Amino acid sequence: MTHSHTLEETVRELFDGITFTREPEGLYDPLRYMIGIGGKRLRPTLCLLTWSLYRDGFPEEILGPAAGLEVFHTFTLIHDDIMDNSPLRRGCPTVWKKWSPDTAILSGDVMCIDSYKRIAKAPAAVLPEVLDLFSTTAAQVCDGQQFDMDFETRETVPMEEYMQMIGLKTAVLLACSAKMGALIAGAPKSDCDALYGYGYKLGLAFQIADDYLDAYGDSKVFGKPIGGDIVNNKKSWLTVRAFEKGAEGLPEALALPAGTEREREEKIQGVKAIYDAAGVPGDALDEIARLTRETLDEVSAFPARRQEKLLSFAEKLIGRTR
Repeated sequence: MTHSHTLEETVRELFDGITFTREPEGLYDPLRYMIGIGGKRLRPTLCLLTWSLYRDGFPEEILGPAAGLEVFHTFTLIHDDIMDNSPLRRGCPTVWKKWSPDTAILSGDVMCIDSYKRIAKAPAAVLPEVLDLFSTTAAQVCDGQQFDMDFETRETVPMEEYMQMIGLKTAVLLACSAKMGALIAGAPKSDCDALYGYGYKLGLAFQIADDYLDAYGDSKVFGKPIGGDIVNNKKSWLTVRAFEKGAEGLPEALALPAGTEREREEKIQGVKAIYDAAGVPGDALDEIARLTRETLDEVSAFPARRQEKLLSFAEKLIGRTR
């Protein structure tokens, strides 16, 4: 059995074993539902991967925090979907759509609290550092979400501000996951810091890949309708880059209505035609490749075997755009 197979199996068993059994059902059913529809579970996988670079087996002291990272991430998705007015998540109705926005807010809150209980299972010797890392990260994710919402009312956003936003909204949680596994495993501080850098750069590349796939992916593979960012006038990397290049007609195309299915389709095709003419898709792929190289530079001092495992994880994550 290969190492990655063991890792994937461990993550699968971990989430098969997660239960929220308490009453009231109206509060806990959405939690069971969200854990049930799953996802890529990148954060717990990365946390267990970095732990496994230093230690064998997966005791509760690492399984609890690894699960906590995913539970926290899932909480942010429940709330994000309300803010983004998204009807689908991973091809299934979102919690607010299936229940109500009020239920989604409360279920998200209880999920956030649950994530802390799991993170607190880290060994006593490193618990203050683990909780400090996690709490700082959790607040940064909220900062990133607010910047993202602020951007919606601005016509243009400089690339520097956009990169800062995705750093907070997406990259810090992957960075936290990478560092936490090593921290709990008792890795040296220099390794923990290098792994944080690895996770952060990987998170940036991952988000740009996500932005790219939102416009140019396959909805069956992507798990949500294509063009959602365009329809919702989200400032994606592609939009920011197109404005940076002075693409003709972009403000007008983004201002088009998307009330009906036909309007939606016309708006998506119109904006994508502008991206294509400006060479934006190729720029995005170049940027993803550049950040992937930087991701691996962060851990270039590691022994070859550890580097291979980290490279393999990065390629699996970013390979979706190739």
